[in-house]
Amino acid sequence: QVQLVESGGGLVQPGGSLRLSCAASGFIFSINAMGWYRQAPGKQRELVAIIGSNGNSNVADSVKGRFTISRDNAKNTVYLQMNSLNPEDTAVYYCNTVKSGRLYWGQGTQVTVSS
Repeated sequence: QVQLVESGGGLVQPGGSLRLSCAASGFIFSINAMGWYRQAPGKQRELVAIIGSNGNSNVADSVKGRFTISRDNAKNTVYLQMNSLNPEDTAVYYCNTVKSGRLYWGQGTQVTVSS
């Protein structure tokens, strides 16, 4: 079965950096697009970044120039490098993918940006 396990979240000061990882299993990782989403308290889940099977990627305007998505097909892992973090980036971050028309989510990892 599809499993997505996020890690790397934590508490960081404004201006700091974190790298999130999402380890995937249960499907052919190399041919799937992967996405990172986030959900802040009281807000809807929003797309942060997406990367295709060919490595082409796109990020939301709100994080452009600060966040980078990448993937390592040998490790079945997708990453989200987050730099210049600010309090508005505080949220639970989720990775996702689609297999056989069904959307799968990880359990999420909390990112808190605070001094």
